[in-house]
Amino acid sequence: MPQYFLRTVSGLTVGAALLLNAACSTDRESTPSQTNEGSISLVSTETDLENLLSESWQIYQQQFIQQDGRVIDFEAGDRTVSEGQAYAMIRAVLVDDQDTFDRTLNWAEDNLRRRNEDGEVIDQLWAWKWGQQDTGQWGLIDENFAIDADIDAVFALILAAERWQNRSYLDLAKLKLIDIWNYSTVEFESDRYLLPGPKSAFQKPDQIYLNPSYLAPYAFRLFADIDPERNWMQLVDTSYEILEESASLSTLGLPGDWVALNLNSGEFEPVPSDSLLKNQYGFDAYRVWWRIGWDAILFDADLAQRYLTDHLAPLQNLWESEKSIPAEFDLNGNALVEYDTIAQYAMLYAGFQVVDPAIARDMYQRKISPQYQAGIWDNPSAYYSQNLVWLGLYPPSDVEQLLP
Repeated sequence: MPQYFLRTVSGLTVGAALLLNAACSTDRESTPSQTNEGSISLVSTETDLENLLSESWQIYQQQFIQQDGRVIDFEAGDRTVSEGQAYAMIRAVLVDDQDTFDRTLNWAEDNLRRRNEDGEVIDQLWAWKWGQQDTGQWGLIDENFAIDADIDAVFALILAAERWQNRSYLDLAKLKLIDIWNYSTVEFESDRYLLPGPKSAFQKPDQIYLNPSYLAPYAFRLFADIDPERNWMQLVDTSYEILEESASLSTLGLPGDWVALNLNSGEFEPVPSDSLLKNQYGFDAYRVWWRIGWDAILFDADLAQRYLTDHLAPLQNLWESEKSIPAEFDLNGNALVEYDTIAQYAMLYAGFQVVDPAIARDMYQRKISPQYQAGIWDNPSAYYSQNLVWLGLYPPSDVEQLLP
């Protein structure tokens, strides 16, 4: 892969030390990690961190983002998902790249908006999957929305309005918040819960299905400031309720990819066994550590600190004894696979920054740094890994600078 010139990332001027404290030790320069290709990946100064994240972002743009702003998932039939557009927006605003921000936003607005049979836009949310249809044409494949993408997009829009002093981003964010609230939250026993998508898909007569990794309390706190007409702080409370109750179903106390709330008993329980949704800790649930880590740092949230302290403990013990953590566990605490994954380590890194930086440093040195080569984490088609690693490594205190 050719070499690329690195640019300064203006979003990394204050908080880089937070990552460096976790990612580097005093003898880091004398014991660099080797990548899979045998070259050296070294983060030992603030400039090194800026260059690392800058290089990774530039290569990601060139490899995964088309000129028109479409983000491509090469591991899944070259499709595009709303999540990918939103991740690109978050990353673009954090590194002060307004051009890429606008291109990814505009592509999603032009191609993912949900429409009725007459072609009229029905809401401000994004359909979650776009790609090659059975007819061979390219377009929407599934018009349902996945609300984590809309939440992440609104969060990015709010940061963009602050960073670039552009009121139009904030106006669009406010419009989207109305539809997130109206179409993807539900009230039960005077509490408000976030649904993963449309009520028709996730609200059953006696159950609602929930995804813990979609819960973003730091974003809900921000939404409460710019949209006081809706009680977003109630979603903060129920987010931690869902997270705790989901973890209570796991012998290891880990969040699940999915969990159900029984509307008759008011109890949380595994999703039905005949569902396509999974009762396990896996690739969805990893994101809990990043999202709650950001809540802990951005808003000094006691609930976040407590959650990470309690529920990272079993993985901390496993790491200390084995120096490896399997990629998936069932509810009984049994490893479902023998392999591990950089995506999990990066999300764990974000959580351990809060509760045990030494563990974060060790994971970085052993599992994250060795899988970096010329701007790519893991392998050149791993869209999901590129995003989770980058977001997991990004210093949350630099995000704090952009909060209105």
